[in-house]
Amino acid sequence: MKTLSEQEILINNIKASPAMLLKFYKEILKPRMIEEKMLILLRQGKISKWFSGIGQEAISVGCALALKDDEYILPLHRNLGIFTCRGVPLSRLFSQFQGKMNGFSKGRERSFHFGSNEHHIVGLISHLGPQLSVADGIALGQKLKNEKKATLVFSGDGGTSQGEFHEALNVAAVWDLPVIFVVENNGYGLSTPISEQFKCKNIIDKGVGYGIESVKIDGNNFLEVYGTIKKIAESVRENAKPFLVECVTFRMRGHEEASGTKYVPKELFEQWEQKDPVKNFEKFLLNSGVLSNEIVSGIKIEITNEINEAVEIAFAEEKIVPDTEKEFKDVFSCGVDNSDLIHKSNGIFFKGEKEKEVRFIDAISDGLRQSMRKFPNLVLMGQDIAEYGGAFKVTDGFLEEFGRNRVRNTPLCESAIIGVGLGLSVKGFKSVIEMQFADFVTCGFNQIINNLAKINWRWGQNADVVIRMPTGAGVGAGPFHSQSNEAWFFHTPGLKVVYPAFPKDAKGLLAASIEDNNPVMFFEHKALYRSVKEMVPEGYYSLELGKAGVIREGNDISIITYGFGVHWALEILNQHPEISADLIDLRTLLPLDENTIFTSVNKTGKAIILHEDTLTGGIGGDISARITENCFEHLDGPVIRSASLDTPVPFSSELEWNFLPKQRFHKQLLDLWKY
Repeated sequence: MKTLSEQEILINNIKASPAMLLKFYKEILKPRMIEEKMLILLRQGKISKWFSGIGQEAISVGCALALKDDEYILPLHRNLGIFTCRGVPLSRLFSQFQGKMNGFSKGRERSFHFGSNEHHIVGLISHLGPQLSVADGIALGQKLKNEKKATLVFSGDGGTSQGEFHEALNVAAVWDLPVIFVVENNGYGLSTPISEQFKCKNIIDKGVGYGIESVKIDGNNFLEVYGTIKKIAESVRENAKPFLVECVTFRMRGHEEASGTKYVPKELFEQWEQKDPVKNFEKFLLNSGVLSNEIVSGIKIEITNEINEAVEIAFAEEKIVPDTEKEFKDVFSCGVDNSDLIHKSNGIFFKGEKEKEVRFIDAISDGLRQSMRKFPNLVLMGQDIAEYGGAFKVTDGFLEEFGRNRVRNTPLCESAIIGVGLGLSVKGFKSVIEMQFADFVTCGFNQIINNLAKINWRWGQNADVVIRMPTGAGVGAGPFHSQSNEAWFFHTPGLKVVYPAFPKDAKGLLAASIEDNNPVMFFEHKALYRSVKEMVPEGYYSLELGKAGVIREGNDISIITYGFGVHWALEILNQHPEISADLIDLRTLLPLDENTIFTSVNKTGKAIILHEDTLTGGIGGDISARITENCFEHLDGPVIRSASLDTPVPFSSELEWNFLPKQRFHKQLLDLWKY
């Protein structure tokens, strides 16, 4: 009988030659040997933290080898084998672990909290779960490009309790996305056993409710992992649909080294030690004649030398010298090229452009439609935006013109859809996501604050996502449909926040937001949708983000506001022609046009900041502080803030207008003018 070294074996009907098996052995051994080195360095205090994947290497390596090199993988903390199999240089990997500049995140992140498009890897964030929806977005991008590729994303057993897990699976199922969801079931989420995480018998049971085909496999059997994932990947490439794979395994060390393992019964370690994926695969190959002890020794020496050389390179690298300007610069991705446009009257318009009178909502719709025509890679997503045209009919008729691939009704899962937007960005798409009401953005807060906003600064991946936010009170919609929540995002570096008050600005700023390849929160006041009209250029144009508009000029006082506040201020100024005021419409809150604010206040000597948001925590406090710090010597009175009451937004019209600041602003303006 021939030995294995003289023949091929079948793994789930896939042939594996001796040369291939030898490669597999090297690939599964390398992450184990790196980990052993890292644990030594950790004990020596040369690295600060380590999340060990010892005992789980078969999953990472099996999945990585089963996919094509240009198919995206989204790993977790214990998936070192993904990075080594994809050929990430060890010296850069070790620099990343030490927070050195040669790492992938320039010292700004730890361990595997980074990605590399060169290696088709998108790393995690600490919250665990959001990467599942990002995988949906990458898969959607592949599907829209008809690439016939698979995307694979990891979750732990604890992560399956996250809402994002369920949202991501549901979206993938509804949209038939070629995503392989791999759950590493190692029995514990930190110290919490799976018996306290979920009631179902198996994790794959969770796929049934979403209509997703699922399979449970031995996660410590390398050949079973490789063969199963390879077969599934081939299937989803040809017949796009998601798949859930539960890999049963065990974590042989703590959640991270400092947490220990005292909570785990000793007998479990003894049982799983017998199932060590690296040792058992080595034993299998020795018994089959593919390996010999001499070959094993030679491979280990080769890998040891590679590791030591990379460690020396990483340790020889100088410590980072902070560069504050660069830290600021990297918060946002590079800007957009408007060289084909010309400047005219505070904005950017095509020469000889015709104008027509339109409502605020029509300007939004026109700007969005023209952007869809300009950017064939732009995808719209939101609840009821297709046939129904959206809650406010902004996208009415879009489905007929642009088709269902680009105008996508979504399930009620805001977080997953924002994650999809980020995944689309990885694949070179733009996306505009409509929140049905700005209030509902709370359901997607984690994706916006911790994923979209930070990803360019963390590892240079832009988030080309605009989130449209119908906002504001004054329409009797009550506390869950009327909140002004722009300040939540004003505090977050990496986001741009836009809030127009007029149709012309709304159209031009929306176009600019879509042109920009950074995440933009685009606020649209519902009460302005059908109540405000003006002449607007008919063709495509954009306005520069970060530039305030000066609506009126005067010498007595500076009124700084945005959104509905601009219209309140205009109404009250019209009642008091004796007040000579600069009326500044911020238009963009982030980036904030400090120059226009300071120039005005230094001229007038008095400033009042008006916004619809509540007083405490509103952006007026920050603007007031900046004015005081930069214009103090020119001030002739206190900087005044005028804002809504520090209560939720009431439903009753009488209570609502008492809540809103319009009347209080009237009195405050007169008092400051007379001061």
